[in-house]
Amino acid sequence: MKLNDTIVALATPSGAGAIAIIRVSGPDAIKIVAPLFKAKSKKNLAEQPTHTIHLGNVMEGERTIDEVLASVFRAPKSYTGEETVELSCHGSPYIQQEIIQLLIRNGCRAAEAGEFTLRAFLNAKMDLSQAEAVADLINSENAASHQMAMQQMRGGFSNEIQKLREELLNFASLIELELDFAEEDVEFANRDQFKELVSRIQSVLKRLIDSFATGNVLKNGIPVAIVGEPNVGKSTLLNSLLNEERAIVSEIAGTTRDTIEDEMSIGGVGFRFIDTAGIRETKDVVESIGIKKTFEKISQAQVVVFLINSEKFGVRSSEFRVEIEKIKNNFPQKPLLIIANKVDRLSEEQLQELRSELKVISNERERSQYLLLSAKTGKGVEELKQKLLEYVNTGALRNSDTIVTNSRHYAALLKALEEINKVEDGLNAELSGDLLAIDIRQALHHFGEITGEITNDDLLGNIFANFCIGK
Repeated sequence: MKLNDTIVALATPSGAGAIAIIRVSGPDAIKIVAPLFKAKSKKNLAEQPTHTIHLGNVMEGERTIDEVLASVFRAPKSYTGEETVELSCHGSPYIQQEIIQLLIRNGCRAAEAGEFTLRAFLNAKMDLSQAEAVADLINSENAASHQMAMQQMRGGFSNEIQKLREELLNFASLIELELDFAEEDVEFANRDQFKELVSRIQSVLKRLIDSFATGNVLKNGIPVAIVGEPNVGKSTLLNSLLNEERAIVSEIAGTTRDTIEDEMSIGGVGFRFIDTAGIRETKDVVESIGIKKTFEKISQAQVVVFLINSEKFGVRSSEFRVEIEKIKNNFPQKPLLIIANKVDRLSEEQLQELRSELKVISNERERSQYLLLSAKTGKGVEELKQKLLEYVNTGALRNSDTIVTNSRHYAALLKALEEINKVEDGLNAELSGDLLAIDIRQALHHFGEITGEITNDDLLGNIFANFCIGK
């Protein structure tokens, strides 16, 4: 990928729309666009100051392609840090391609995926973790993932890492200085202060590493498995939660023979609901495969919703207890929400008995709760949503704490903590400065990997290949 030429790409989604934005960036961006743009004001685009917008026509000779708005951003005051022009044209796919092909014929190159943001990183407009947050922001589908991406894009995470790196670098410099005066046996780096710094770095790294568990599920959506025997109302519940006919509902037991998944946002947090095949003994080969998949999905879920038929609970409570016990034994750490469905068909006296029984069952099993609900009428569905939110640790999100969501950052943090622990062991063992310096350099290396101070072409290629064209 050449990074000193001028590139062009559609910056808005492809297809027809009211308007489209074509972005041009590089050393000759304004020079290439100016002769093709005839301003209504008769002004020459090449002479206009940065951050100005001009109405005019894109022309190919005497042929007018479209009336557009041309936005001028002069280096270094642009997204990429380069000369940039953005053309806002009408959203016809034909017009978009006519303008893009015209620009390519006049000296532009079609941009690669993520090339604009890559240039912004290389021109120090943002660090690598901020650049990665751009992709997360584009892909955010709920308030939680949006908030985390914005916090990272503003530099919250990288600022925290950069501060630790600078403090560690200062001590590393003092220890390196000691090596230059090894024969004089002098100590420039105060070991007690260094121990305090190492302890503080360990604390911050552990907090960031622990936040990944929360960040990862908030970013990708909390998986919730809806399980239970056939025809208990799992598909009806899924449809009620999503407020649409997503799953087939039938009186015939075993209708759902594969897992059905869909997502929705509750309280700004994304949830991924998985409607599974009913659990029962069956000789049907296809249904058996579906039941096997059910247990696979339970293992992947963060929360398990176990649905029972409230009408049959009295005579079959022992069977339900067996199924609950099976989930408990196989997945002891997973929160279990026991839901008695079809309560709209019960009398008040039956409801009271049901509550008492479910209270006993939920108390017998740690990390379980119960809820009475009617998926058909929608009664209790809002309460279910609130209970699901209780299973999500949104405290850090509400407090705007730094939350790690990127697996690459997570891996680098683990490696950095491993090296910092070695430094602590070395300090406690009173190792010489040259041995301490080895582990400090490694820790600094892993910090630098996160922000992009230490990188390579392969890493950049892997990161920006996941971006969309035009960003």
